[in-house]
Amino acid sequence: MLTELAASTKGLRADIIRMIAAAGSGHPGGSLSVIDILAVLYDKHLRHDPKRPDWPQRDRLVLSKGHAAPALYAVMAQRGFFPKEELMTLRRLGSRLQGHPERHRLPGVEAATGSLGQGLSIGLGMALAARLDGTGQRVYVVSGDGEMQEGQVWEALMAAAKFKLDDLTLIVDHNNGQIDGHVDEVMPIDPLAEKLKSFGWDTRVIDGHDLGAIDAALSAAKAVRGKPQAIVAMTVKGKGVSFMENNIAWHGKAPNQSETEKALKEILHG
Repeated sequence: MLTELAASTKGLRADIIRMIAAAGSGHPGGSLSVIDILAVLYDKHLRHDPKRPDWPQRDRLVLSKGHAAPALYAVMAQRGFFPKEELMTLRRLGSRLQGHPERHRLPGVEAATGSLGQGLSIGLGMALAARLDGTGQRVYVVSGDGEMQEGQVWEALMAAAKFKLDDLTLIVDHNNGQIDGHVDEVMPIDPLAEKLKSFGWDTRVIDGHDLGAIDAALSAAKAVRGKPQAIVAMTVKGKGVSFMENNIAWHGKAPNQSETEKALKEILHG
């Protein structure tokens, strides 16, 4: 099954490049670094029903790093939340596929995100609500490493540990890149795993592009009791496109026609 998913992620990466190129703007770097994580979540772990996006018993996913919306849209289209052709409307006026996820426009999106540092607090509230309702949903929050510099994140980390929210899983896309430079130069966050552990979180570090490792970490997180879980996924910004990999310039710009053709060739045939 993971072999099939590996082939599928190539198509998802190609969709990311195509939609950003068509829009003429967007964030390829962080979308390409997080796509493997989202693919495994939706394929094997996230309880959801594309035909009933408001199904009360569904699990919740908060894409806190909202600028990586192209990755979320690519997976949602693949799962059948909306027609794949709609991907090409990214960022157009009136489109449901805004530059950052918008809950009231697109069924299946759980939270409007993009103001970085707020997603974990939203997920914390969802997890508390699920506990009060006794509905048993899991809540997944996918954050960027740059937003771990925000103070609100650490307040939420403390609160989640205090309330022993074992149905809350944080996944950090640790690609060491943000809009104005490398994270370890702008405002270092490492040793991140040790910090998360010290805040009372069950924590593991994985290769964020190893589908088997992602799957195993998510399975292990679901078995934890009495603690929220954190998965620090070590990733490569722009993964899959040689000239985008670890290149901060590709945090938030669209490829031109020749760059698009080169990127698609590498993704699909490289």
